[in-house]
Amino acid sequence: MSLFRTKNIDALIASTAGNAGGLKRVLGPVDLVLMGIGAIIGTGIFVLTGTGALTAGPALTLSFVVAAMACGFAALCYAEFASAIPVSGSVYTYSYATLGEIVAWMIGWDLMLEYGLAASAVSVGWSGYFQSLIGGFGIHLPTLLTAAPGAVPGETTLFNLPAFVIMLAITALLSIGVQGFAKLNNLMVAIKVGIVLLFIVVGIGYVKPSNWAPFMPFGFSGVFSAAALVFFAFIGFDAVTSAAEEVKNPKRDLPIGIIGSLAVCTILYVIVSAIMTGIVPYPKFAGVDHPVSLALQYAGQNWVAGFIDLGAILGMTTVILVMAYGQSRVIFAMSRDGLLPPVLSKVHPRFSTPFVTTWLIGIVFSLFAALVPLNVLAELINIGTLAAFTLISIAVLVLRKTKPDLHRAFRCPGVPFVPLLAVGFCVFLMLNLQSITWMAFGIWLSIGFIVYFAYARRRSLLHPR
Repeated sequence: MSLFRTKNIDALIASTAGNAGGLKRVLGPVDLVLMGIGAIIGTGIFVLTGTGALTAGPALTLSFVVAAMACGFAALCYAEFASAIPVSGSVYTYSYATLGEIVAWMIGWDLMLEYGLAASAVSVGWSGYFQSLIGGFGIHLPTLLTAAPGAVPGETTLFNLPAFVIMLAITALLSIGVQGFAKLNNLMVAIKVGIVLLFIVVGIGYVKPSNWAPFMPFGFSGVFSAAALVFFAFIGFDAVTSAAEEVKNPKRDLPIGIIGSLAVCTILYVIVSAIMTGIVPYPKFAGVDHPVSLALQYAGQNWVAGFIDLGAILGMTTVILVMAYGQSRVIFAMSRDGLLPPVLSKVHPRFSTPFVTTWLIGIVFSLFAALVPLNVLAELINIGTLAAFTLISIAVLVLRKTKPDLHRAFRCPGVPFVPLLAVGFCVFLMLNLQSITWMAFGIWLSIGFIVYFAYARRRSLLHPR
């Protein structure tokens, strides 16, 4: 059926060989690892750890392990695809080459929402920390410009100005070239990882093992519910694959970036959550949106808590950078395949970036960040990502069967068991999300089906002419 027509993998790889796509190959393995860390360490560790602790208690460390296992199995599948098909578009492109056009369209449609709303949600969190930081210097914005309408109970707010400005500033940076973006990201990642390590070094001396008892106050159900929530903390490593056409040696470097960044962040998350719940009794995190800095305040180390707030701002900045970057490359790939208007895949002659796409999504999601209260976005973003991870794991099995001789610089170990474990973990976490999240996800996918049959299907480059 034409709905499941696939792209020829050999032609797909050849089409981008030698920089045929117009994007500059400037990124190396260190850039990719730091890009992954930049996308992962942000809201999850600085904000969601508090909510997770209330759900799982000190067993939050196990919740991070469960979420990391789901991501880890999927990351191995991503790494094989990235080494075999080093083309922009992430799981959208991989699905197009294996599962068919309709599946690729729907997951691309899903990624458009996931990356965009993730960038918007993190921008709102960035705004809160930024306002807290400047408030310490006696600078306060007019209340009307501090949050989206209805976001603050009892306050009249109209527009989140800091969230709007940071999104536009990042859009401007991305539009003029990936090399400058990578250098800034690398610097900020180095600083925020240093701050996380500072928390570990200072905080470990204030841990009271008695705070870890009972270790699992809400049982395994609490651990799994928290895992479904803190899964948000790992989102981002898949955005590394969106850089495929801008990597010097993608077949070797992409797997390093994917697996390396996920491994580093998992270790840091487990250590930080253990120290945090060891310093502060977990019920104390109720209503707290800065749990990591609270732990140091609880320990009487306020000077370090200030550095943590700075690390949170830098951490969220890099997440916005990588998410906005990943979204622009997915849309670029879909447009190049004819599924979206061709102007969205036009490369700027000077900057070698999808200029129009970058600015279009930047403006749209700047307005989302400024005008929409995004208090339920973590779960909506999670379900989209888990769906993508499930598909990539299934696609690896299909690729092994249909293209057994395709050159792979990295092979997912333990096939078919590892991909099936990835599917099992991801589906299990999806089932732990709220029903309203499933409803919202279903509505977005329904809109995607309408757009596909009304526009994309007939304009696809694979459609018979």
